[in-house]
Amino acid sequence: MQLKKSLQNRKFVVTLEMQPSVETGIEGLIQKIRPLKGKIDALTVPELKTEGLATDTLGACRALKEQQFEPILEITCREKSRIDIQEHLIKASEAGIENLLAFTDDYRISGESLQEMMFFHVDSAKFFSVVDNLQNGHDITGRELHVKPAFCIGMGIDSNWGKDVPDLELKEMEEMARRGVDYFLSTPVFDLDSFDQFMKRVRPIGIPVIAEIAVVWSSEALHFSNRHVRPETVPGQVIERIETSSDREKTSIEMVTELVEGVKGLCQGVYLIPMGAEDRISKYLEALKN
Repeated sequence: MQLKKSLQNRKFVVTLEMQPSVETGIEGLIQKIRPLKGKIDALTVPELKTEGLATDTLGACRALKEQQFEPILEITCREKSRIDIQEHLIKASEAGIENLLAFTDDYRISGESLQEMMFFHVDSAKFFSVVDNLQNGHDITGRELHVKPAFCIGMGIDSNWGKDVPDLELKEMEEMARRGVDYFLSTPVFDLDSFDQFMKRVRPIGIPVIAEIAVVWSSEALHFSNRHVRPETVPGQVIERIETSSDREKTSIEMVTELVEGVKGLCQGVYLIPMGAEDRISKYLEALKN
């Protein structure tokens, strides 16, 4: 459980999200990440469903482990039951997967449709009830397991509030800390001052925070993110800096490096999202070493 040991030893960790392409699948992913061996602490394959195609996250994590990478299994809890989560975690444990990153959507309290809000999903309390049972050697019905799973657990949180973190989120984070979460993963960081204010509010909880850093190199991808993923996530000045650059790759590497250096004194690691720059990611990792 190397990631957990690194966090416990207060090492600044560098983690990465990579997704297999529809054309080349897991084998293509392995080819892309081989040059990254020794340059990252852990690697996540996101759980995505696009046009009826679902990412085989468990199969990808198993392949990463075979290649001597530290895999993180991502679990989205929306539209799943505790039985669904339990089955997935038991399979993960049997495959030797120790790191989890869960997104529960606990704080989605904005203006969604009634139909969207009524989608069933496992919240953090229900998620941890499944994990607690498994790590104590039995499933949620009390049936004994042959092997006790042991997981390093990360949970996604919303850091966009800055200093104005809702009491509900703080209480939920405190409850997750009590339950045994090993680290929190923030939403994408673009404003260091706002992230600093957020960290001042949540640091007393005593759980390591890893900052999500988007590898911004395509203004088209940034506009798409603002329109379809999360409105106004990417500040206008970030998009403008990319659009007006005569060397977008160089500017992108500078921006990512500035953000990573800026969060080093605030949190305990970064989680890089390539946003279409998978083939270039080694250049960013090299820049971070300098």
